[in-house]
Amino acid sequence: MTILYVTAAHIISMVCWFSGLFYVVRLFIYFVEAGKKSLIEKEILQKQFLIMQRRLWYGITWPSMIATVGFGIWLVTLSHVHKEGWFHFKLLFVLPLILYHFQCGRFRRQCAKGTIKTSSFKLRLFNELATLFLVVIVFTVYLKSFFNGLWGIIGLVALATLLFFIAFLYSKMKRKSSKKDDVSKETSLDSDFDEKDTGAESAKQIKAPLAGTSETIDK
Repeated sequence: MTILYVTAAHIISMVCWFSGLFYVVRLFIYFVEAGKKSLIEKEILQKQFLIMQRRLWYGITWPSMIATVGFGIWLVTLSHVHKEGWFHFKLLFVLPLILYHFQCGRFRRQCAKGTIKTSSFKLRLFNELATLFLVVIVFTVYLKSFFNGLWGIIGLVALATLLFFIAFLYSKMKRKSSKKDDVSKETSLDSDFDEKDTGAESAKQIKAPLAGTSETIDK
């Protein structure tokens, strides 16, 4: 019965951990993209994103990671799976996932210091790595022999290619929409200037007859 409770706690902790990793990287992306807005918008948005990053990181992501690792070690001691090949394969992705977690912490500190140089597109690609880790780990645990053959490797490559293509397509569409917004802003500014110029010319035309009338009255 104990192993069932530990397994449930391990799965719940893992779900919370991945939720934190998925969302915190999105906050990094929003933080970077907010830097391209006007000064007032930039200050307001980035300040709010920093608060959200800090609360998410220390309130959910870090505790969930510790709980996932802790319950995972406990589960291994109860189930004695450390001698099985699929478990060794799983560790090949769990350890990089922990490094991924610490890299997220590094990005968070860079955001807090205002020194982050990574583009939003690269952060989107980085965000998809967590999806790959999740898929591989879950399939390895529940299918156990699925990733032992060539089809497992082909499936991983196909999934990575699909995620990269989706991220690239989204970034391209976003750049196009931002260019359209810039063009519309420039068009509106030009129309405002044209209206001002037309108004100025009209005012000059009105003032000219009035000036002539006033000169006639003075004479």
